[in-house]
Amino acid sequence: MDFFEHQETARRKTGLLVFYFLLAVVAIIGAIYLVLAFVFLGMGEDGGRASAPPTLWDPGLFGLVALGTTALVGGGSLFKIASLAGGGHTVAELLGGRLIHPDTRDPDERRVLNVVEEMAIASGTPVPPVYLMDQEAAINAFAAGYTPNDAVIGVTRGCIQTLSRDELQGVMAHEFSHILNGDMRLNIRLMGVLFGILLIGITGWILFRSTMYSNLRARSDNKGGNPLPLIGLALYVIGYVGVFFGRLIQSAVSRQREYLADASAVQFTRNPEGIAGALKKIGAISAGSHLKTPEAGEAAHMFFGEGIGGAWLSLMATHPPLGDRIRRIDPSFDGDFSKVSLAPPSHARIDRQPSKQPRKADAGRMKFDPVEAITKIGTIDPQRLAYAAALLESLPEPITRLTHDPYSARVLVYGLLIDRDPEHVDGQLKALAESAGAKLAEQTRSVLPEVQGVELTARLPLVELALPALRQLSPEQYRGFQRDVRALIEADRRISLYEFALLRLLMRHLGPQFGAKAAPSVRYRSAAKIEGPTGTLLTAIARVGQPDDSAEARRAFESGVQALGWDSARVDPVAESGLEAVSKALDVLLEASAPLKRDVLRACASAVGSDGQITVEEGELLRAIADSLDSPMPPILASQA
Repeated sequence: MDFFEHQETARRKTGLLVFYFLLAVVAIIGAIYLVLAFVFLGMGEDGGRASAPPTLWDPGLFGLVALGTTALVGGGSLFKIASLAGGGHTVAELLGGRLIHPDTRDPDERRVLNVVEEMAIASGTPVPPVYLMDQEAAINAFAAGYTPNDAVIGVTRGCIQTLSRDELQGVMAHEFSHILNGDMRLNIRLMGVLFGILLIGITGWILFRSTMYSNLRARSDNKGGNPLPLIGLALYVIGYVGVFFGRLIQSAVSRQREYLADASAVQFTRNPEGIAGALKKIGAISAGSHLKTPEAGEAAHMFFGEGIGGAWLSLMATHPPLGDRIRRIDPSFDGDFSKVSLAPPSHARIDRQPSKQPRKADAGRMKFDPVEAITKIGTIDPQRLAYAAALLESLPEPITRLTHDPYSARVLVYGLLIDRDPEHVDGQLKALAESAGAKLAEQTRSVLPEVQGVELTARLPLVELALPALRQLSPEQYRGFQRDVRALIEADRRISLYEFALLRLLMRHLGPQFGAKAAPSVRYRSAAKIEGPTGTLLTAIARVGQPDDSAEARRAFESGVQALGWDSARVDPVAESGLEAVSKALDVLLEASAPLKRDVLRACASAVGSDGQITVEEGELLRAIADSLDSPMPPILASQA
């Protein structure tokens, strides 16, 4: 199953979750109605048994129960989902996470950041912020968010202090599998469902507590009993029976995905000892993977290991048995956790794996297989992990330092936007000084030699590395950042399609943090609905680096159209393929279904590589376009030749 099929499967599972939710609500409505019917219809007005056989069916009462229950459960679920609309960071903070600053010098924190950065660059995703659960001694982790765009990684203090680098990499590969497979959106919606069901029990308990005292006084004064405490107690019981079934839903949605994520972690790293070692240490330490935070229950399905204890039925466990998970990876495991070594991890380095230097960008063209490039979307492999580690290791220290602070990260981006032609540098810096101030412009000038000396293949990773720091800008600083970027572009008056795609990536990943529109839902499932935007995008790509009416541009466009494989849709070149038109086209294509996005990206790859070759800049352009369509594409390596 490829990345795009995983996205469609995740959407179908969301529909299944809705079905389970509706079944649970129907069952709760039936149970509440029976209680109320017994109290109000099956008993006499004086609280005794009615003389005639009771009639327990009353359409009016049933309608009121159905309406009230649906409003309470549905409203509670919608409220919870809305409260988590901020994305992954909202979930992380709810669970007690603390953002790890990109410039941290704590060796454990630095190590986990390095591992996450490598994973992100190797997969083509934006680098997710990492949150640390300081008070948790257990070994656990989670990924939260709606899309890779707003994903965060959460880890416990026990996880980063107990695991070796290989084991930590296995855990992070497991979490990146959830990010790439589209599991996170379903996880947040499941939190909302559980909260809505839980509200029934909370309401019943409040009703019981608030009416019990007055009921006792009424009985002592011989004024008769009040049925409200009984109703409240019944609601409390029904609510927690509902939570029981909610846990079953949680388990049904979660357990098979954990097996898949474990297998993906092995596939990503080619190191089964890493994730198997992490799972063995969970069984070996007293804290295991169980968390102390009270919110662990509603988020239990998100965690790497079983987040809550005391599940007296295996059916309610959100994760498969620990021994089963280990034996699927390491069949020789005998179940004896006492043999597991808990020696603390080494910090001899902070803490990247030594590896070969990344292959230098080829000045000419590399061989290129468009089909292979598309099949790599949403995956990680050991070759690209080694490439990412080597790339990060090769970056000059002054450049790496720029990505760690919100202020200096802006300077880095400005430096990447400055034209390499000396004729335009002074004009752009003058425009920057007028927009951002002389001090910021001078700092940008001072880093230009290092920034412009960076390999082209490092420009996209540098922007991704800077994202966690840029997300810490204040809203006012972000508006100023947008203004400065526009000033640089207008001063240059010539922005390439690659630079445009890079900028779009930057603003798209930062926008949701500062109130921009969140990831859209799917609107287009028919190829006929996206003919025009597809033609605009393919026209722009085909014309990169060559005259608009050249034979090469026409051949590239036709190669892209043929790769679409759309029989009924007609895609033609357009007269206007400027940056504004391309931006509008990408906005539309972002709302296409996953299979249609795959078709469009396959066409883009075929247009770029119509002659079987590709330049580094064209490869990075293709990756930036894929990112604009929420389809992370790993680095295109020269060794693919």
